[in-house]
Amino acid sequence: MWPQGNGRKGNLPLSADINVTSLVDVAFTLLVIFIITAPIMQGGVEVDLPQGDVPAITQSDGVVVSVTRDGKIFIGDVEAKSVEDFKVIYPQVVEQKDAKSAYLKVDREVTYGTFARVLALMEQLEVAEVGLVYEPEPGS
Repeated sequence: MWPQGNGRKGNLPLSADINVTSLVDVAFTLLVIFIITAPIMQGGVEVDLPQGDVPAITQSDGVVVSVTRDGKIFIGDVEAKSVEDFKVIYPQVVEQKDAKSAYLKVDREVTYGTFARVLALMEQLEVAEVGLVYEPEPGS
């Protein structure tokens, strides 16, 4: 039944090559996934900051409070659904990070009333020094 000879099935030559096509496919797929998700993984809330002639922030240990264009308030990446939520979450985050300072990032389209309300809340809670975040003016 089996051909006589050197014990191999038929006269097919042996091949010691490794097929890397599947490995390359997986590597390229992972690379594409990483390229797509990398911008999403950047921390913070997207806010279009006003411009000002101010020095860059050198401390990164502070708590960042962001107010988006539509008036949503975020403490870090956590959304405060109401003023009561803000009053509970903000001190907890400051204590958890052991932060001495907090930074307020407000979208340039937010009304002054919303800005003033959030700033007043932050200062009323008196858990950290509050600084305002600006985008540097072009050419600075």
